[in-house]
Amino acid sequence: MSPVRDLPARPSLESLRKQAKKLARDAAAGNGEAIARIRAKLPQQALPLSNRDAQLVIAREYGFAGWPDLTAEVQKRLGRGLEWAASQARIAIHNQDHERLRALLAEYPALVSWHRERGETLLDATTSYALDSSDPERERIYNRPVAAEILIDAGATVERSTWEHVIATGAKGMLQLFARMNALPPTLPVLAALGDDQEVRARIDESPERNVIGRALMNACRFKHAGVASSLVERSVALDPDLGRRIDRWKGRQAFVEFLIQHPASVWSGGPTEGPETTPWEAFVIRQLTSALYGNDLRAFRRWLQDEPWVLQPSFVHVQIAVIEKASWGNKEPFIKSLLECDPALLASGAPPPASALVFALEYGNAHLLPTLTRIWPLPDDLPHAAGSGNAAAVARWFSAAGQPVLGSLAHHYYPQKAGDLGWGPATTQHVLDVSLAWAVLNRHFEIASFLLERGADINTDWSTHEPASILHECAIQGNEDAVRFLIDHGADLTIKDYRYHATAEGWARHAARNERMAELLAAAAASRNRD
Repeated sequence: MSPVRDLPARPSLESLRKQAKKLARDAAAGNGEAIARIRAKLPQQALPLSNRDAQLVIAREYGFAGWPDLTAEVQKRLGRGLEWAASQARIAIHNQDHERLRALLAEYPALVSWHRERGETLLDATTSYALDSSDPERERIYNRPVAAEILIDAGATVERSTWEHVIATGAKGMLQLFARMNALPPTLPVLAALGDDQEVRARIDESPERNVIGRALMNACRFKHAGVASSLVERSVALDPDLGRRIDRWKGRQAFVEFLIQHPASVWSGGPTEGPETTPWEAFVIRQLTSALYGNDLRAFRRWLQDEPWVLQPSFVHVQIAVIEKASWGNKEPFIKSLLECDPALLASGAPPPASALVFALEYGNAHLLPTLTRIWPLPDDLPHAAGSGNAAAVARWFSAAGQPVLGSLAHHYYPQKAGDLGWGPATTQHVLDVSLAWAVLNRHFEIASFLLERGADINTDWSTHEPASILHECAIQGNEDAVRFLIDHGADLTIKDYRYHATAEGWARHAARNERMAELLAAAAASRNRD
């Protein structure tokens, strides 16, 4: 009998899976040692070995009856269900249930160093998921400072990505909390964000790097520290005289600072347009383009593209993509076409970089943008895109004659970033059906939506564009009356409340969208059901 292998104190499930795959590959290649290991644990096993049987061999080599027993032990050693505890902690943070959070931290101390698959920590759950928090009321709604303090006191580290996100969203209270708890590095950009004019002036000459000064300037403007920003503009001009000439040709330095303060970098609906290497002038022009887009000023948008052609160059493809993404959710097709008419490097990039433009267009009921967007990105061959684009034949292809989904690899149909926002986890057939239904309804492809409902899609799924709510919530806030009527007629639950505000779709229409017509439509439907 072969000896039992010792499981490491901190085992890795991924490593164990790789061991099983290697064992199966080696046996298939005729490796004698691998075959002997298999025979020692599974004497009657035929070759080639399936991945499932390879996992069974690995489990028995470590002294476990089967793979589930091995994985249970791994999870126990890693914190006895740490993923579950993390999910409960996130709920406690959101609900501001501080006693529950403290209890979880006491029982699962590894939570302070837990990371999600995409790298987020529990401290990230205490910050605004994306929205601007520069207004005190918005900061109160979207941030959880008490929970953050509890986590830091328990030993959680404020990672760079976390405090940078707090700066990007303009959450002044959260930033000051991190400063009080000595969780911020005393760098010039951080001091500028805090508005520490004395320290900034003392250190400003110590930073000859233009990108450091530039980032400090953007941070000062983000928190409306006009005096600090003016000092940093002067330093930037001293390092780059051409910047001074550009600013003075525009409207002058004071107006430059005022514009940057009034137009912070966008932190939602589209990829990032600015990074650590972005110069002050580049940031200014990018924000002028974004401001023109949001303000529906096509003439100004075209003028800035003509006057600043560097935006069209290969090193700014990320900006070109971000502009198109913002235009896709905002239904701004003329801006997309104007950009493409300027022959941006994005069109010549061969295989274009990944982007969310197609997803945004379909999520916000703008399927009519697809002919323009597919000049750049091909439409994925999957069920959600087929449903959202109104291709009934392509939708039907993903179902058997008996009406059962035949999806193949579920990951092929799944958008993991959005699914992560909803807390859905690994792909399931139900998730794919529900996203497909949402996109069909939002784009008014009601025959396809009915087809999907008949085949198992859930009309009351908690799908939403950013956080759990419902398809009805999204249709209500987007003012999509036809879609709302379809959902009502097909029995959608009018009492479902969203994750953040605990509001119904009627509440979203009345208070968020300020659409009284939509709110009254939903109220009348609810009253009719109550009478029945």
